[in-house]
Amino acid sequence: MAESEPTATEVDTRYSDQGAAAKGWAEARDRLAGAELYWLSTVRAEGRPHVTPLIAVWLEGALYFVTGRGEQKARNLAGNPECAVTTGCNALGEGLDLVVEGTARRVEDDARLRGIAEAYVTKYGPEWQFEVRDGAFYGEAGHGGEDWVYEVAPVTAYGFGKGAGDYSHTRWRFA
Repeated sequence: MAESEPTATEVDTRYSDQGAAAKGWAEARDRLAGAELYWLSTVRAEGRPHVTPLIAVWLEGALYFVTGRGEQKARNLAGNPECAVTTGCNALGEGLDLVVEGTARRVEDDARLRGIAEAYVTKYGPEWQFEVRDGAFYGEAGHGGEDWVYEVAPVTAYGFGKGAGDYSHTRWRFA
């Protein structure tokens, strides 16, 4: 997947300091790549939300995360692949909180999975080493069995800038 750029960037003045400028996608993308922890929001079959922390990697324009095939998030995504992935800073007066909305698609191509596995080791260290085979990750780093990998490319992303004179609400739209 090629790195994509937003087709539109807007600042919502209703939720921004007067004169606040839209945050640049390059900054948001760098923060998505550098974050250690993310939160995945999915919807259960009966419509209740499900939110869970996870680790992920940003690679070629998308976030990639791993889950056991029997996990709640995998079951939710099988019924409704629309989701949101968030990350940011828990301080009120600083940072840039990010929300990526998109469709989770399972990655099953072993060549792509090997690249994603390498990105996990590069970002999180050798304890996150996965073996790739038959369209899945295997190893102690995950759930100790077959783990599925999902890709979420942004359809819409939001950035919430925080800090003195820097409160802003930016929306990026993608093709």
